[in-house]
Amino acid sequence: MTVFIFDLGGVLINLDVMRCFLAFEKLMGEENMRTVLGMDSRGEGVKAVSVASKQLMADFERGLISPDDFIAQVLQYCHPGTTSNDIMDAWMAMLDELPAERLQVVDALRDKGHPVYLLSNGNDLHFDFINRQYSLDSHFDGFFLSQKMHLAKPEPQIFEAVQAAIGNPDSVVFIDDIPANRLAAEQTVHWQTYESIDALRAAL
Repeated sequence: MTVFIFDLGGVLINLDVMRCFLAFEKLMGEENMRTVLGMDSRGEGVKAVSVASKQLMADFERGLISPDDFIAQVLQYCHPGTTSNDIMDAWMAMLDELPAERLQVVDALRDKGHPVYLLSNGNDLHFDFINRQYSLDSHFDGFFLSQKMHLAKPEPQIFEAVQAAIGNPDSVVFIDDIPANRLAAEQTVHWQTYESIDALRAAL
């Protein structure tokens, strides 16, 4: 039996990174936004990001700091009068819609007897909101989340841990929009990969 594993952001739910960064620019100004988030107002990556900033984002993604700690640290760079709720709103601005037809593909695979899982680099703030909005629990057999596993794609260890947890099946199909993640999955655990649900649907 083939196991199907889906990424969340960019595969299931659409992301609006530009909207998120513009929201943060209003709260902290472009210079601080560059320092904290590593992105300018045009959505372009900044090479000279502080080590502390990189560590903050990496620790949050791996669940090594709590959402409250993350918000408190970002708040230090914001204009006076900025609140924790303002930070939360800006962070949530990254999330766009999750088209129903994508979950229908997941459900159709489960209906045919295929186990389906989610493997996501994320954070508790985003995941908890998406799960409440779309009841992901009812569509998937399990979640593999960077913030719970304290590992992140494309680290080989996260793919090895997932492979072991699902019982080393003969065949795994992995859908992820990031080329580095797909390559790591192919090289580490020999999963078959696709960049989108549309590509998966075309192959099926």
